[in-house]
Amino acid sequence: MKKILLILMMLHVMLFAEFKSIGVEEFKKLQKEGIAVFDIRTPMEWQDIGVIEGSIKATFFSEQGQPLLADFFYTLGTLVKDKSQPFIIYCAHASRTQSLGQGLMAMGFENVYELKDGIENGWIKAGEKVVK
Repeated sequence: MKKILLILMMLHVMLFAEFKSIGVEEFKKLQKEGIAVFDIRTPMEWQDIGVIEGSIKATFFSEQGQPLLADFFYTLGTLVKDKSQPFIIYCAHASRTQSLGQGLMAMGFENVYELKDGIENGWIKAGEKVVK
């Protein structure tokens, strides 16, 4: 039964939902349009590397790699009021956003975007600024 449910959820994601990896220019365009941007990295990463100006800090994984579901979904829910509303997530290198993004899509969120290559390999390498 669990396998069938998982297959149906994945089918829904593939047919009806959009999880899209976007480059720096599209990221900046969407952010200017007012789409919420969530930085899912840890507080230590925010302090060490900085954050993209205007992004909301919403840690999803603890320093030990454990999901922080309640905290993340509380923060997400403050700005994303329905599952069709688009939003962007980013992490250091886009590995965590891949996992989280697919999970969010499986939960019914329809327009989830991620910053391609994350803040370090995408944003900073493109010469964009961060704030500390």
